[in-house]
Amino acid sequence: MTTLALDIHDLVKDYGTTRAVDHVTLALQPGEVLGFLGPNGAGKSTTLRLALGLLRPTSGSITVLGHAAGSAEARAQVAYVPGDVSLWPQLTGADTLTLLASLHGTSDREYTKELVERFELDTRKRMRAYSKGNRQKVALIAAFSTRGAVLLLDEPTSGLDPLMERVFRECVVEARDRGQAILLSSHMLSEVEHLCSRVAMIRSGKLFTVADVAQLQSRVGVEFDVTGEVGDLSGVGGVTRVEELPDGVRVTVAGAPTAFFAALATSRVTAVHGREASLEEIFLNFYDESASS
Repeated sequence: MTTLALDIHDLVKDYGTTRAVDHVTLALQPGEVLGFLGPNGAGKSTTLRLALGLLRPTSGSITVLGHAAGSAEARAQVAYVPGDVSLWPQLTGADTLTLLASLHGTSDREYTKELVERFELDTRKRMRAYSKGNRQKVALIAAFSTRGAVLLLDEPTSGLDPLMERVFRECVVEARDRGQAILLSSHMLSEVEHLCSRVAMIRSGKLFTVADVAQLQSRVGVEFDVTGEVGDLSGVGGVTRVEELPDGVRVTVAGAPTAFFAALATSRVTAVHGREASLEEIFLNFYDESASS
């Protein structure tokens, strides 16, 4: 049986009377990229810090490849990138990468050189002269260079331009293909949609959805723009929403659209265009549902 890369079980973290993480259970497999979504203050960063061993849980447990979070064995397997990188201002980029590698204990020097070129980082400059995006590059290069079995990425592309975001995505895919596990917390839902097969959604410290992106899309539905004259589709099986358009209707269908297409067969339709829900639409749909429940 494969040991989980990250195993979070019934995790609780309280700050006085405030509960930041509320009985969270989550598993991350080796070779998996799991998206971790939620608004600011939902508990994402706190969960990552608990996984790093920087915080102690109020109750519950969290292990990295079977080792307790924060232990020497667990720390040796984990690399972390925060969303706001603060490093030693007097050091150059090269010195910082060397120091971070020594602090972690493991680093692939040849891969570091390759990543410096791919991220177009001038390592001769001092950290105080770096922009936010360049500081982020240093943290990403250091994390990927560890070849850590578990990468915890908290808003990792904050400050990066679109070209560097593409390099980041390539590095994530390469790490996944090597069997590394990645927990990716991001506000860029397009980024998560491209990289993750599963997502976990958190609100007010509680997980309210953990599922495959494809499963979520099927639950939210496929949107069809129908041009032409159609009858009343509101009672057709699978149809969850009908919106009038100037030349037809926009229909949302959850599950198999068999009944929907059968209804269109008896109508005077000239065109049908379908589109799956984006991850942003899925997130907003489930977030609204959790808020009202």
